Amino acid sequence: MFLGTYTPKLDDKGRLFLPAKFREELMAGLVVTTGQERCLTVYKLGDFAEIAARVQAAPITVKGARDYGRFLGANANQDTPDKQGRITITPMQRDYAALTRDVMVLGVINRIEIWDPARWESYNQQNQETFADISEEVFPGL
Repeated sequence: MFLGTYTPKLDDKGRLFLPAKFREELMAGLVVTTGQERCLTVYKLGDFAEIAARVQAAPITVKGARDYGRFLGANANQDTPDKQGRITITPMQRDYAALTRDVMVLGVINRIEIWDPARWESYNQQNQETFADISEEVFPGL
């Protein structure tokens, strides 16, 4: 399970030091892809395979399914952390998420999100007050 907020840095080659708490769970492989709200999403390889299977099962005649599959797959990068716990964030992914040297790495239970700090701060401020409303709407009784 991925929990917490961390502030590692990207190096000059676009490599990110994963938080130490996340490394062991990702040593079998991972996929970094573009996420919603202009952040990057990191999935364990097996979890991404389950998502990919659901995308493959969607009818190709549905435009939204085709679009989602294209966006998810074309912007994905399969990786394995190196001995120092680094993963590569591709130039396209860095551009998409506006990542420079400083980043925010969020544990989001079953995945990791990588954000530009200013974008995360803005998103967090805009959505903090609606957290209680969201939980009741999405998960009644939680």
